[in-house]
Amino acid sequence: MDYPQTIDYLFNKLPMFSHIGSAAIKKDLTNTLLLCEALGNPQHQFKSIHIAGTNGKGSTSHSLAAILQSAGYKTGLYTSPHLIDFRERIKVNGQICEEQFVIDFTQKVIPLIEEIEPSFFEITVAMAFYYFAQQKVDIAIIEVGLGGRLDSTNIIIPELSIITNIGLDHTAILGNTLEAIASEKAGIIKEKIPIVIGEYLEETQHIFLEKAKEFNSPIFFAQDERRVVSLENQISELNVVVEDLKTNIQDTYSLDLSGNYQSKNLLTVLEAVKQLQNIGYSIENKIVKEALTKVKTLTGLHGRWELIEANPNVIVDVGHNEDGMRQVVAQLEVCKYERLHIVIGMAKDKAIDKVLALMPMEATYYFTKAQIPRALPETDLKTLAFQYHLKGNCFANVSDAVNAAKYVATNEDLILICGSVFVVGEFLATTKG
Repeated sequence: MDYPQTIDYLFNKLPMFSHIGSAAIKKDLTNTLLLCEALGNPQHQFKSIHIAGTNGKGSTSHSLAAILQSAGYKTGLYTSPHLIDFRERIKVNGQICEEQFVIDFTQKVIPLIEEIEPSFFEITVAMAFYYFAQQKVDIAIIEVGLGGRLDSTNIIIPELSIITNIGLDHTAILGNTLEAIASEKAGIIKEKIPIVIGEYLEETQHIFLEKAKEFNSPIFFAQDERRVVSLENQISELNVVVEDLKTNIQDTYSLDLSGNYQSKNLLTVLEAVKQLQNIGYSIENKIVKEALTKVKTLTGLHGRWELIEANPNVIVDVGHNEDGMRQVVAQLEVCKYERLHIVIGMAKDKAIDKVLALMPMEATYYFTKAQIPRALPETDLKTLAFQYHLKGNCFANVSDAVNAAKYVATNEDLILICGSVFVVGEFLATTKG
């Protein structure tokens, strides 16, 4: 098989959550363990950091990767889903893995795929672990796919665990209360391994404390260590003044991830760096500051309140659940524009009503869908949106929706593309090159 044939095999042979939803989820770690055992247990051959959370996992993962590789560590990074190219999921020092590696790995495991029928995610996790072992990385940052306790990535014993935050998402799989979701995500806490919690709520803090106590794990709450004093937002840069709550010393950080919500991720990243320093990692504070100014360049991160075009400004954001969209709407409120155009498509299994209830009524909407089976038809989205006084037209694909918005927008307007990772990915694919 060549590379396109290999990708076609992986996408179409294996159950894929992004396409079919919860039917693709395997409820235990058996297949991942079998795959990794057949590969010589690569997950034991490199050090790692494990990151879970409802929102902010991707930004936090990429920010830490940028910092560690800037500090001189050969750094692996496993994230999901990808936006354009499958290989975005598996990187070393910001470089995606080679096409030939994907081909060779897939050929190697096809007999086992036929035997145990793993999911797409189980295969990609094993692929990433095998690549990081092969590349002899100093450390790999591993982003949880969904939940934590039963996620395929949860076979590693990391140097540090991180849970960014807890919100209501994937409730059909993880539970429909914050406490239930927190319990699933707390499943990444390991015996005597330090755990950093980014944001916590009153109803979830005790779950983390109890689990940390059960496993004798030192626990650190980022929001209790530092606070954001002020923000200065520019269209492609965010300046954040942070105060250490123990010393009252303030410091300023410039981020190339410009959404205001990145200030919350910053507090998590800074506490994670502190704990890595405490266990022996050599990471100078000046390196941290420098790396945070160029996370996108160093790691290839895209889709987080990202300016794609100017005149008019075209911005993409992968926020797709209630908490994520609340942050996006808050960002809109501090933006200057004449008129607002929102291109939106969503997956069927999201809390669509809760998201739509947050959206600004004054915007013109372009209802669309990604070309995946999980996508909510644009006509259904328009009907639901009308109940929240959101008005606009329907478009069968993302490209048509964006072109329609551009056709009527003036240079002073703002076009936002959001609602689904896959909507953003399909738009970015049209701008590639």
